[in-house]
Formats: sequence, C-alpha cells, structure tokens
Amino acid sequence: MTTAARHREAPRSDGVPHPFKGLLYPGRGFGRWVLRRYWDIQVHHGDRFPAGGPVVVAANHIGFIDGPLMGIFSPRPVHAWTKREMFAGAMRPVMHLVGQIPIDRFHPDPRAVRIALRVLRDGGAVGVFPEGRRGNGELGRFHRGAAYLAMVAGAPVVPLTFIGTREPGGGSGSLPARGARIDLVFGHPIAVPATQFPRTRDAVTSMSLLLHERMLAEVHTALAETGRTLPGPLPPGQTEPDSGDDVTEERPA
Repeated sequence: MTTAARHREAPRSDGVPHPFKGLLYPGRGFGRWVLRRYWDIQVHHGDRFPAGGPVVVAANHIGFIDGPLMGIFSPRPVHAWTKREMFAGAMRPVMHLVGQIPIDRFHPDPRAVRIALRVLRDGGAVGVFPEGRRGNGELGRFHRGAAYLAMVAGAPVVPLTFIGTREPGGGSGSLPARGARIDLVFGHPIAVPATQFPRTRDAVTSMSLLLHERMLAEVHTALAETGRTLPGPLPPGQTEPDSGDDVTEERPA
C-alpha cells in the first residue's frame, strides 16, 4: 500500500499537515551538546529503537524536561503529543518550530490524532505520555492513546523510562540541579499489529492494558539496572487536572 493510500484510511490523515521538521531534525545534535553541558545525561539501550518505520514512544512522566529530552535524545526525531497549554504566548512559535503536536487533554481531539497518524504513516515516530500529566512516574494512570495510535498504524511501541528529571520533593516545573544525572532507558519494542477499522473500545482497552503491564515491567527493570529510584509524588496541590475519560487503569499516586 502506498503512503497516500494509508493516509486515506480511517481516520484519514491526508487533510492535516506533517508537523514542522525545521528545528527538530537538524537541531538535535546541538541540543544534546547544550544539555550535556548542564546535566549528566545517560541514554541506555538506544539500539532497541527501530531504525525505520512508524514508532510510538510511550514514556513515564516525572519532570518538566521529559518532552524535550524525548525529542532530542531518542535515536530518531520524535513528534510528541504535548498539552496545548504549552502552545501559548512566547512558547507557541517555539513549540511549532520543534515539531510538537498540541493536544486538548480534556476533550476529544481528532485533529491531534490525525496529525500523529500523519507522522506514523509517513514512517516517523510519535511520543505519548500515557499518564497524561507529570507525577511519580509509576504509571498509576494509563490512557488509551498510545494503544490506539499503534493499532491504527501497526506501529511498535517503544517504552521509555525517565529517571532523574525531577528530584525528590521537586515541584512540577522544577529542574534537576546542575550536574545531576539523568537516565533515559529504552525498553524492548512491543509489537502491535495493525487493526482495521472499526476498532472497538474493548479491543483498544485490551491492548492498552497489555502495554501498561509491559511498561510497568520496563520501569522496574530500568530502576534495577540503574540502581536508582523515582522521585515520588509531587508536592501537595501541584498535581495537574487531567481527564479520566480514556483511562484504562488508575491506581493511587
């Protein structure tokens, strides 16, 4: 099947533009150099990242810089779903220039879905934070979005565990201290076969539960391998609101 034909499959992605590549693709080397002058950033098992074809990167979410680190340090450029609140004021042009995808976390957002599918059907990588917000990084909440995108595109899901992007007791917008170690641990890709339209809610939920289980195992493996721990919960009152409409599983934070 041609790329054009894939874009015409439901849900169609031929009517939305591919996110801007101008800074994300050529600027990653410079970005790595800058960030590594400030933090000790270690990338583990980057060789597990598929060298080509569509990929959904699904990560835990503990700190403010998780999104930029995903885009810059993944073996391939990643266009991540990013809360639309980040596309405001002076940050709006920046977020577009680095190719991120705005998403409304509180209402169905078919445009965000179609743009993500545009990237995947073009053979690119899309990033998703299934928890839907920053927290303790233990995947207590898990949205269906990663499973849905992977099922539509027939894309493998690559788990990514962030460790050290927020220090214990640090607030939602805090940054690690200068020189702090940050670990990005890529897990084993999870094969997800393409599922033809219509995709039932039960089928997406079943796949999402499988991804949740596999990602939890990868988080525990990453912590054991690095000998580190997650930062724990955010300070009281700093947990962001988040729609629970498509959460497949939720445990206390």
